[in-house]
Amino acid sequence: MTKILVLNGPNINFLGRRNPQIYGTMTLEQVNQAISQKAQSLGVEVAFFQSNAEGSLIDCIQEHWGNINGIVINPGALTHYGYSLKDALIDAAVPVIEVHLGNIHAREEWRRRSVIADIARGQIAGFGWRSYTAALEIMVGLLQEESSPGSLNE
Repeated sequence: MTKILVLNGPNINFLGRRNPQIYGTMTLEQVNQAISQKAQSLGVEVAFFQSNAEGSLIDCIQEHWGNINGIVINPGALTHYGYSLKDALIDAAVPVIEVHLGNIHAREEWRRRSVIADIARGQIAGFGWRSYTAALEIMVGLLQEESSPGSLNE
């Protein structure tokens, strides 16, 4: 079965309490429930992990090496400086989609630069919790296309 790892970086555990006009009012548990429901409808399995520590995120990626088909990640503040996280994502050798609840391109200048973006298949930002479910749906579609002969990518 297709398995997608959903990673969340620093401060994402404070969803629902943290700056709701940018990040929304849903808690991380509620966001994960929405992702789980979408995964069930798509016939895929998801694994969730959140940490405020870059090393823990890297450990999680490495622990799942060879057992996942893709990664959906909200790197939080690591978006802007998480170079060792970027290396771990590259080493995972699976497609990566970067997500953000808020529109990072409409915020402070330093938030607009992502060190992850150039290794990700794409970035979805500004749609709140829907950024995750959209990323999951897109990831599943990409994986299906890449695994079937005669796909549009050939």
